[in-house]
Amino acid sequence: MKFVALVAIVGEEREEEAIKIAKEAGAGAVTIMRGRSLGLEEKKIFFGLTLEESVSILLFILPHKISMRVLKALKDGMDMQSDENSSLAFTIPLGHVAGLNIEELHKFESEIKEIL
Repeated sequence: MKFVALVAIVGEEREEEAIKIAKEAGAGAVTIMRGRSLGLEEKKIFFGLTLEESVSILLFILPHKISMRVLKALKDGMDMQSDENSSLAFTIPLGHVAGLNIEELHKFESEIKEIL
């Protein structure tokens, strides 16, 4: 089975929404990392405090056959094509994977059988 890393970078306030969308599309476990977004525009300063956007970086390891379905669901559900949206999602092919949960592998296998 070929695997893909799907990375979604979303505003911290939309983290739960993105996870729900991905799981409904077939994603399993997720690793969540925190970050700050520094865009092209200058940082906003309010009473001497610099305001930066806090983001959540969501990392899913998915079978290749499921990854596009999850990516499309995130793109549509999070409205990533709009001009106001600052979310981003992409996939990276993985050559070797170790340590995946056996239950999750069985879940992926049954979902792939349903697709086929």
